[in-house]
Parts: sequence; structure tokens; C-alpha cells
Amino acid sequence: MKLHLIFIGNKFIYNRSLKEYVLRNIEKKVGTYTSVNYFLEGDNSLFLHLEEQLNKELKIIIVATKKSFSTIGKLLCTVTSDNQVLEDGMLIPQKCSLFTQNSYLLEYQQASVNVLQVDEEQKIPDILLTQEVSRETLQVFDESVENVLLLLTPLAQTYNVKIDVVELINGWLEVHLSSDKFGDVTQFVDSAKQLLSKNIITNRDIVLHIIEKLTLAKKKVSFAESCTGGLLAYLFTKREGVSAIFDGSLVTYSNILKENWLAVEHQSLESHGAVSSEIVEQMSEGVMSVSSADYALSISGIAGSSGGTEEKPVGTVYVSVRSQKEHKEIHLQLEGDRNYIQYQSALHAIKMLVLLDKDTFF
Repeated sequence: MKLHLIFIGNKFIYNRSLKEYVLRNIEKKVGTYTSVNYFLEGDNSLFLHLEEQLNKELKIIIVATKKSFSTIGKLLCTVTSDNQVLEDGMLIPQKCSLFTQNSYLLEYQQASVNVLQVDEEQKIPDILLTQEVSRETLQVFDESVENVLLLLTPLAQTYNVKIDVVELINGWLEVHLSSDKFGDVTQFVDSAKQLLSKNIITNRDIVLHIIEKLTLAKKKVSFAESCTGGLLAYLFTKREGVSAIFDGSLVTYSNILKENWLAVEHQSLESHGAVSSEIVEQMSEGVMSVSSADYALSISGIAGSSGGTEEKPVGTVYVSVRSQKEHKEIHLQLEGDRNYIQYQSALHAIKMLVLLDKDTFF
């Protein structure tokens, strides 16, 4: 069944952090949504939209402000020929099948509607919709989309599983799996692991996977970032358990800090420039020396929109990864705006880390 989201209130349009907080929790509890609509409070078109959606076979989550929460109840009662009742201080439709504080679930024909009251600096209420479809995400490295589909499509047919393959960056695919009660995602995953062997990680969150593996191995990782400005550190520190494997990151944007904090050679900076193979190699070596970590990642580049030259245009990025035994680096020429180039750079660094030590991460 498809999941449709409706946000009511301009705060969900302009307060990005609040909206992303809500979306993270919805995806964690119910899964990926297929469509989303935004309405301002008092929008007269909302009633017709609700009437249309309630006559479809949908799961619907309505995210409302305190101001619009009771209004939504009135509109739903009008559509479903119901009345509102007072329950635990909330006015909600009488035909609700389930409710908790600031959340209620209404079943109508083939639709299921969960209305949530969400406001700033407040914990999101319970999401009462349940996930009827089994879902999983696999990470696949160093394989083409065509080859993955060739290998996994017969398995998908055997175990009645739907697969969607998405390329995050060159050499890193996400395989999204879903199945109804007649499918078997577990058997599909087990068979896929045998086919793809050392190229597949069966964890929907690659950073969480790295944290878990390094925690078991009692190892740590450190970063030296320039053009990404701490994005790599953010992608790790937003996950729970990261303190066991991560002491910190050095964001060395200027040349003087690259020299003073990471012991990058002044002559190398003069000869090769901050965005170069030589500098990221020294950056990763320097941060490993300072932190005594088992793995080190470094990134330096030109994210844009200015700063590029004919020799090193915007999107030129160098990434270095090293362990106590091995060192690798890569020169990338990325496309996109500043933020997308930064994000791609961080993903390439993560990919290089897991591929550097397959015995640990696979």
C-alpha cells in the first residue's frame, strides 16, 4: 500500500530541520513515502484533497500544527460522516481505531489515516500506522547496475521480492528491497550475499555498519577535512555509538592550519597547491599521527561555485584513505552545486574506507 504524506502549516515548508526530523521518524517506522503535499493553514483546497485521498487505497500521515490539529479532525469527520469526541483532552473522530497523546488512527474504506500534532522543540508523537511490507536495503560496491540486475532479478522472482537499484556514486549502489506477506526478503538477502560475496553489505545504513564493525574490532577512525568542512564528521556523529570509534576530526580550511595542525609541508603547498594528491596524502598521515587512529580519511577540493581554475576546475577533489598498513588516494572530477559536490566527496571517502579493509567491513 502506498504512503502519502500531508503537511499542514508553513512551518513545515520553512523550518527544514523540523520537517527532516519528522520525515526521519516516518521512514524509520513506516518506510518510504511515495508522495507528499504541503498546505498552509486555512487552505480551502485541503478538504477536496482529503476527500480525494480517502477514496484511494492509501496509507496517509497528516502532520499538523497545534493550531490545525482539531480542524483536521473536523474535516475528516465531514468526509467520513463522523462526529468528534473528546478523548484525553483531544477532539478526535469518534470512529478512530487507536489513539495516543497528539496522535490518532482512522480507518476509512481502504485508507488508513494517522494524524499527528507536531510542533517545534517537541518530541514527535507515536506513529500509529504499521508497516505491512517487509523492506531492506543492501549496499553493493564495485558492480554495475546492469550486472546487479542480471544477478538479482532471478532471485527477486524466486522469492517474490521487488528490487530497485540506485547508484549513489560511481562504484556504490543501493539495492532497495520490498515484499508483501508472500515474499521472503530474508532468503533473498542470504542468496544475494552468496552471489556477490565480498561486494555486498547487508545494512541499510553504511555509517552505522562501519561503527558496528569498528566497535567489534576495537579500532578507530579519524578525519582531516577541507572542502567538506566537517560534513564527513557530521555523517558519523549523527549516528548513535560513534564515540566508541571516533575521537574527532580536524577541519583545516586554510593552508596555515594544514601546516600547523597536520604537519603538511609548506613546500608541498607551494609546489602542488592545497588541492592535490600530495596534500591529501600528507593530511591523512598527519591526522593519523595526531589521533593515533587505525584509519584516517582526508578530503581537499574545490566545491565551488568559485575558486576553480583551468587546471583545477570546480569539482576537483582529492580523497585519501589509509590504515596502519596501506594507503590509497583518488582524484575526482565531480559535477553539481557546492553542497552536492561536498556530499559526493564524503560518500567517496566512505566508500574508499570500506574497500580498503574488506576483511573488517565485509
